[in-house]
Amino acid sequence: MSTVHSNNYPKLHNAAWPGVVGKGDGGEPPIDLDTMLDLTAGAEVDGIRFDGFDLFLYLPHIDIDSTVRSDDAIKELADKAARRNLQIGTVVAPIWPPTGGGSAIGTEADRKKFLEQVRKGCYVARRLRELGVRPHGCVRIDSATSVEAWLADPEENQKRLADTFRQACRIAEDHGERLAAEGEICWGGMHSWRKMIQLLEMVDRPQTLGFQADMAHTLLYLLGYNAPEDALLPQDFDWMDQEAFDRAYRQLTNALRPWTIDFHVAQNDATVHGSGSHDKTGRHCPANDPNGKLNIPKAAGYWLRDENGQLTRRMRHICWDGCMFPNQMLLNPQTWNEILAVMIQVRDQHGWYEPE
Repeated sequence: MSTVHSNNYPKLHNAAWPGVVGKGDGGEPPIDLDTMLDLTAGAEVDGIRFDGFDLFLYLPHIDIDSTVRSDDAIKELADKAARRNLQIGTVVAPIWPPTGGGSAIGTEADRKKFLEQVRKGCYVARRLRELGVRPHGCVRIDSATSVEAWLADPEENQKRLADTFRQACRIAEDHGERLAAEGEICWGGMHSWRKMIQLLEMVDRPQTLGFQADMAHTLLYLLGYNAPEDALLPQDFDWMDQEAFDRAYRQLTNALRPWTIDFHVAQNDATVHGSGSHDKTGRHCPANDPNGKLNIPKAAGYWLRDENGQLTRRMRHICWDGCMFPNQMLLNPQTWNEILAVMIQVRDQHGWYEPE
């Protein structure tokens, strides 16, 4: 490691799913897992490389059913990581209807499909941990339902969502795993910061279910997209008003930080975006996008430090998330060097050192 950068925690991960999310469906073709891992392993800044990657457990990257049927498929996945000197962190369970799951507020059949996909995800996560390539990380879930569907009966649907998540918690506990619920403005019942906290409190399993904070998606929480009643900033907010932004961002992070168990470093330009089959959500922007509204290292500190400015050290790894980027950008090695450079800045300012 370079002597300039003394911290070695949290570990720095890249997400493999930008090669899949928002691809296909008449848009750009997906990028295969091996290519995404090669780009991750090849990035280097000041002698520092990515420590690992987070993974979407679905095609075309992973056939989750084959991993459940055969241990060889999971061992092959573990080998892909080990050959590149990468660890695996958080895995995304494919809980949406197009991937074999179902809405968490849907019919009993829908919810059964949702929970079965959670079960598969937890099984794969546990086996990767047992194989020694996944020392930390969660299993990521969301409500797998639209805001519009949830709004048909908010009170009842939030109760059904909480009940489904409680059942998912029991599955996770059986596998020794934790679930991370990602807050995005496109997921019903999780589409605002207040509703996200309400849901977590209703489930009431803090030892098992926590919050996955993505800096791009949570920025849109401030503006109240899909939930104007919960906005902390006006839609026409002047982004040059740093004092007002800091005040609102501090309120947001103070409320969600106690629940946060997984963290995505990202940039956002305060707009929404969707591609392929993915609904519009907080736009991910390149790390150095001139239109980005976040000072990434500073904003990350609001999540990684407590209200008194002390490091929480809760996140053993942090992950870059940049979905729905054009393939030309994703396939450019310089993209990943620029991303890694920002990740190193975050760790320099909000990390720590542990002997290994």
